[in-house]
Amino acid sequence: MSGGAEHPLRALRQPVLGTIRLGTGLGGLGALTSLVPFIGIVELGRALLRPEPAGATELLTIAAVVVAGLVFGWTCTGGGLWLTHIADHRLQAILRQALVRKLGQVPLGWYSDQTSGAIRKAVQSDLDDLHHLVAHHYVELAGAILLPAGGLAYLLWLDARLALLAVASLPVYLAAYAWMMRDFADKMNQLDASFVRVSAAIVEFVHGIAVVKAFGQTGRAHQGYQRAVQDFSERYAGWVQPLLRVEAVSSMALSPPVILLVSLGGGAAMIAQGWIEPIDLLAEALVAVALPQTILVLNQSLTAERKAAAAAARIADLLATPELPLCSAPRQPDGGEIRFESVSFRYDGSRAVLSDVTLRCRPGTVTALVGPSGAGKSTLAKLVPRFYDVTEGAVRVGGVDVREIAPDRLYRQVGFVLQDAQLVHGTVADNLRLGRPEASDAEMIAAAQAARIHERILALPHGYQSMVGEEAVFSGGEAQRVSIARTLLADTPVLILDEATAHADPESEARIQDALSTVARGRTVLVIAHRLATICGADRIVVLEAGRIVEQGNHAELLAADGLYARMWRSGAEADATVIGETP
Repeated sequence: MSGGAEHPLRALRQPVLGTIRLGTGLGGLGALTSLVPFIGIVELGRALLRPEPAGATELLTIAAVVVAGLVFGWTCTGGGLWLTHIADHRLQAILRQALVRKLGQVPLGWYSDQTSGAIRKAVQSDLDDLHHLVAHHYVELAGAILLPAGGLAYLLWLDARLALLAVASLPVYLAAYAWMMRDFADKMNQLDASFVRVSAAIVEFVHGIAVVKAFGQTGRAHQGYQRAVQDFSERYAGWVQPLLRVEAVSSMALSPPVILLVSLGGGAAMIAQGWIEPIDLLAEALVAVALPQTILVLNQSLTAERKAAAAAARIADLLATPELPLCSAPRQPDGGEIRFESVSFRYDGSRAVLSDVTLRCRPGTVTALVGPSGAGKSTLAKLVPRFYDVTEGAVRVGGVDVREIAPDRLYRQVGFVLQDAQLVHGTVADNLRLGRPEASDAEMIAAAQAARIHERILALPHGYQSMVGEEAVFSGGEAQRVSIARTLLADTPVLILDEATAHADPESEARIQDALSTVARGRTVLVIAHRLATICGADRIVVLEAGRIVEQGNHAELLAADGLYARMWRSGAEADATVIGETP
C-alpha cells in the first residue's frame, strides 16, 4: 500500500500483536541464554589455567550456572513458541471466518470473474504462509538477532579486536547477499502470479478432463497447463540460476573451516603481540563459529517475511472486495412476476452489455432468451438473482426491486440451474437440502423422483447418505439432475435455467428435459437457450442482439416474421441435418 497506508501484514496481525510480541520477547531471551555454555566453557578454562587452579566449589558453581541458564533458556524458547502458536491459531480463526464471511457476501457474479486457483491460493496457501510467519518467524528472528548481538557484546567486553575478528569474513557474504536480493519483492510477485496461473490451469484441466478424454483432445486440452508450468519454470530458473553460483562462492565465507582459519590466524597474531590471552581466542572462536547459523536463519526468516507480506496483500485485497449492497429496510416480494424496467448494464469500465431492456415475465409462463453469442442473454438472466446489479433501470421480482430484497429471501424466491452443475462436499442428501435444510425425507425423495435421479441415488453404496465425490460420482447429466432436484425441493416461485442440457448426452438430455417440465409447472421460468429446438414450446421467445431486444413472440410468430430468429432457426436446422448426414 502506498500513500502512508498501513501495510496489509501489520493490519492483519493487529488482533494478536500483543501475544506475538510477548512470545517474541521470550524467544529472544531464550536465544540469548544459549551463550551461557560458551561463556561457561571459557570461564572453566580460565579457572583451570590459572597459576593456582580453581577449587571444586568454583568449578561446580560455574557448571550449575550453565545448567540453570540452559534450563531457563529452554523454558523461555518453549514458552515463546507456545505463545506465538496460540497467536497463530487465533489469527487463523479470525481470518478464515472473515474470508468465509466475505465469500458469502460478495455478489455471485464476482465468482464468474475469478479463477478458482486464485481464490484457493488466497484462502489456503496464503494462510499457510502467514502461519509460518506468526508461529515461527518472529521467535526465530529474535534469536537470529539477539544471539550474535549478545556474542559480539561479550567479545567487545573481552577485547574489541576479538569482535572485529569474529566478523572479518562477514562483509563478503553481505555484499553478495545484497546483490542477490535486488528486486526480490518484484520477482516473488511475478512468481506468485505465475503459480496462480498454474493452479488455475490445473483446476480447469481436472474439471474438464472427462470431456476432453472422450473426444481424444487430451494433448490439446492440457496445453494451457503446459504453458503455465513452462512460464513458471522459466521465470524461476532465470532468476535462481545466476544466484546459485554467487551464493556457492559467497557461502564459503561463512563456512566453519574458513571462519576458524581466519580466527586462528588472526588470533595467533594477537597473542604474539600480547593483546589477548589464549583463552580469549577460544571465546572468539566459539562465538564466530555460531554466527553463520544465525545469519542463515535470519536470511530464511526475511525471505519468509517477504512471502508472508505478499500473501497478506492478497488476503487484504480479497477482504476488501466490495460486498453485495444490502437494503437497510428490506421488502418482501409478493408472487413470482419478473419485470425488467429500462435495464442497462455494463461491467466496470466496459461498453454496455445491455441497453434499455424492458420485459415482463408472468407467473406460470416460460420465457426463453435467445440470440447470437455475446447478445447478453445470460447477463440479463443473472440480474434476477443479483449476480450483478443493474447500471440503469430496475429488475423487480414479485413487485419489489431485487436490490430491496434481503439476499436470503431473494434466493428463496429465485432458483437457478446453471450449465455447470456444482455439488458441494457432503452427502447427496446435504446437496439436495442445500436450499431448504428443513425438508423432510419424503419431500427430498419426491424431488429426486421428479428430477429422474432417485433410482440412481438408490444404487449408490449408502443411498442418499453417500458422499459426493467419494461414494457418489455423478456424470454431467446426473449432476445436472441432482441440481434440478435441489431446485425443485427449494420450491422457488421463479426459476432461471441457463442452458441446463448443454453438456448432457442424448439420454440424459431427455431425462433432464422431462425433469425440467415438472419443475416449471406453476412457476415463472426464464430460460437461456442456444439450441432453439429446446424452446419451441415456450410461451414467449425474446430475441436479443447486441444487448437489445429485437424480436419477441412465440415460435410460429417469429418464424412468420422472418427476422433474426427465423434466420437462426434455419441455420440451426441446416447444421442438424448436416450432422445426421441429410441434405439440407
